[in-house]
Amino acid sequence: MPELKYKRILLKIGGEALCGEGAYGIDAASVATVAEEIARVKRLGSISYRHRSGNIWRGQMGLGMERATADYMGMLATVINALALQDALERLGVVTRVQTAFEMRTVAEPYIRRRALRHMEKGRIVIFAGGTGNPFFTTDTAAALRALEMEAELLVKAPRLTASTTRIQKNTAMPGALRT
Repeated sequence: MPELKYKRILLKIGGEALCGEGAYGIDAASVATVAEEIARVKRLGSISYRHRSGNIWRGQMGLGMERATADYMGMLATVINALALQDALERLGVVTRVQTAFEMRTVAEPYIRRRALRHMEKGRIVIFAGGTGNPFFTTDTAAALRALEMEAELLVKAPRLTASTTRIQKNTAMPGALRT
């Protein structure tokens, strides 16, 4: 079996990857395909996952609402995507944990850095949802933040499953920590 060059990876997938041919929503076959690919990579090493919500909610969607409210709705949509992926992964026998940037204890754990690291040490996939928990910050910001906190060696951004990668430079202070 081939070995991963990077042992700890944070994968950021756009919500659009879960909606299949449709513009919005969640397509079960698409979620299953994404889960199968993640499970395949997981067998080779440690992976954590970060989600976007473009399949459910995109920005203010032209509704003229307050920006902070729209951002919170987007954070909630990332939780919906995380739960869909968790279900698909666990049906494949992959143990996962969803952690959210804001408390939703009935459906996910709150994000606690040490707990997330421990889950990964135990071989579980950690799915991060809810962005940073703060409005006005993108899911890209949340992915970079979680990658650094999880000591990831590689951040893979695949908005529509067309992967672009960013290597994490060890022992480098922000903002120069990420190099393409």
